[in-house]
Amino acid sequence: MLQIHTFPLGQMLSNCYLVVDSQSNQTLIIDPGDEADFIVRKIKDLELTPLKIIATHGHFDHIMAVYELQLAYSIPFAVHKEDEFLVGSLKASARHFLNMEAIKPVIDEYLTDGDVLKIGENKLTVIHTPGHTPGSVCLFSQKDKILFTGDLLFADGAVGRTDFSYSSPSDLEKSLAKIFQLDPQISIYPGHGTTSIIQREQALHTL
Repeated sequence: MLQIHTFPLGQMLSNCYLVVDSQSNQTLIIDPGDEADFIVRKIKDLELTPLKIIATHGHFDHIMAVYELQLAYSIPFAVHKEDEFLVGSLKASARHFLNMEAIKPVIDEYLTDGDVLKIGENKLTVIHTPGHTPGSVCLFSQKDKILFTGDLLFADGAVGRTDFSYSSPSDLEKSLAKIFQLDPQISIYPGHGTTSIIQREQALHTL
């Protein structure tokens, strides 16, 4: 069984998720957007064993703490290859949007559609869901009926922005159609804001 600890971090209040195997305390860190010291402290307090850092996409507000966490734990960082250019622009983006300094992390692994990420006896499956960014992914636990949606889909009918030069509204609609085929009772854990379920968000999206 998976336990999920949610922390909205940084000026953009991006949700960082610690996804924990309840048996072993092995942990995936999803979207550590900022405040690395806070994340390290929580991992220590909860006595967790981090295995890997995952980004649902390469936007700066989801990866600003990655470099420091790599130093703290010597664990790999993974993102979809099509968002590598966004990781590369982290320093410039942090300066432009937040007037902050950030260090670009090293990408150790590339996520691809269908990859399986193991956490103890549990697993998350990678679903490539482009649109907001070309390399956006969702992470799905069929066993626990959980879907981490990044900035693809939020609660209350909201979806990710597609007004960036590299975004694609048509791809976003295809990605939404893909996840709306999943069990309607699956809980979604978005990149910002509160949780919801697929059934509710699909109904709101089709209004």
